Parts: sequence; C-alpha cells; structure tokens
Amino acid sequence: MLERSESCGSPGGSHDGPAGELTTCGQSSSTMADQVKELVSKCLQARDMAYCPYSRFPVGAAILTADGAIITGCNVENASFGLTVCAERTAVQRAVVEGHRRFTAIAVTCDTKDQFVGPCGACRQVLMEFGPDWIVYLTKPDGSYSETSLRELLPLAFSPAHLAKN
Repeated sequence: MLERSESCGSPGGSHDGPAGELTTCGQSSSTMADQVKELVSKCLQARDMAYCPYSRFPVGAAILTADGAIITGCNVENASFGLTVCAERTAVQRAVVEGHRRFTAIAVTCDTKDQFVGPCGACRQVLMEFGPDWIVYLTKPDGSYSETSLRELLPLAFSPAHLAKN
C-alpha cells in the first residue's frame, strides 16, 4: 500500500489490485482511491474495445480530467501501419473534442501479464502537450498497477514552453 501525503507531487510505487491510501491536493484518500480504481477499471474496459487485427496487441487508456471526468481510448490499427493510432492519443483526442484541456492522470494497459508497459514515446510527447504533471498508472490485465509520473517517463521533454517567445 502506498501512502501519498506529500504536497501535490512525487508519485511512485506499485500496487497489487485496488488503490491503497492515497491523498492528493484537497482530495480525501477514499475519494482518490475510488478515482484510481475507476480509472484502472475503465482502461481495462477500453482495452477490450481495441481494433488490432495486425499486431493483436490491444491497449486501453483512461484519462482523468482536472474536473473529475474519465475519458477512454483504445488503439485502432490500420492496414497502412503508419496510420495506426495508440490508445493514449485516442483518449486525448476524445477528451479535447469533449472540451477538456487539463488532466491529472492516465491509466494504460495491455495484455502483457508479467511486466508493466508504459506509453510509447509519441504518446508521452502528446501527453506532455497538456503539461508535465500527469500521474501515470501502468496497469496489468489483473488490475495491479505501478504508479509513476510523466516527468519520470519523459525527462528533459520538449514542451509548449519551449515555443514561447523571449
């Protein structure tokens, strides 16, 4: 069980099954635990919707918006492989269409049972477009997960701040 009582930051740890005692900026531990449990559940459900006839590697993602909405996505493959869209990017695109621009967390899963798998580099960069402060839950098919952060997954990232005029 991970206890997070730090001030709005430094995620890290592994969990077997439902979330433990978590606290974050103004939320009770039970509220945050419920959100993480729902986020993990929704990413597992999204994985089951993946269209992946070529790789047979289904991926699901669920994004938690700053206002508490959960938006899901799955990978959608194409015979022209370069046109395949990852689950994380599908979720981000759906969230943007629904008017969301601020996010706090993402859960990602695939069918790999013996290790945690993170987003690809392109998806990490797309997530960074909306800020570096994402909590990332790398989720196995059994619902166990490892908590990390986008900052840890994409150090020294290129971001919109680099495009700001001096």
